[in-house]
Amino acid sequence: MSAPHRPRHVVTSDMVRFAACFLALPLATALWAQPPASSSSKPPSHAKSPLPEAGAISAVVYYNSTFGFSYKAPYGWVDRTADMQDDSADASKSRLLLAVFERPPEATGDTINSAVVIAAEALPAGMKTAAEYFESLSALTTAKGFERKEEPGEFSVGSTKLVRGDFSKARGTLAMHQASLVTLEKGCAISFTFIGGSEDEVNELIEKLSFASRKPAR
Repeated sequence: MSAPHRPRHVVTSDMVRFAACFLALPLATALWAQPPASSSSKPPSHAKSPLPEAGAISAVVYYNSTFGFSYKAPYGWVDRTADMQDDSADASKSRLLLAVFERPPEATGDTINSAVVIAAEALPAGMKTAAEYFESLSALTTAKGFERKEEPGEFSVGSTKLVRGDFSKARGTLAMHQASLVTLEKGCAISFTFIGGSEDEVNELIEKLSFASRKPAR
């Protein structure tokens, strides 16, 4: 992966959430913990589980020993993780772990800019399953103009069980295809979003994800 020197743009939690929504990877807290209109405007309540370190990239492989997975990015892709990470106090609630793109996001092109985005978020109080987290994520995704292809269901990566949902959105004459996977681990929801120009490409990107042997986080 290449990451040429460029000015660092510090991205706040709200900006990360906006960028994530653009990639169809919304962090789900906003919907799950949204209070009724008559209630006070208290901030969302999260489970008290501090987020771990963001992991590390060696060559083109991202490793996260805390959550027990790795991702091998396609050769030549651009790493924008550092630019999109939130260094503010809100980072205790959610953390961008990896954001890689086929070409720089700011570069124009006549094809879908394929991407992989991985994030961790402390579970909001009361949320207990990956399916619950995924429903909030799905609602935010469809609000951005994506259409859900089918109902989300269980999906296996090795011995690890996740919840998977697939979406699509027209972009001019092209179609953006996206798959989101969610699993729970150590009090956090780990979300994986894969963007591509076709369903086959998305599936090929998913095949580069692997987990260490562990009990399913469901």
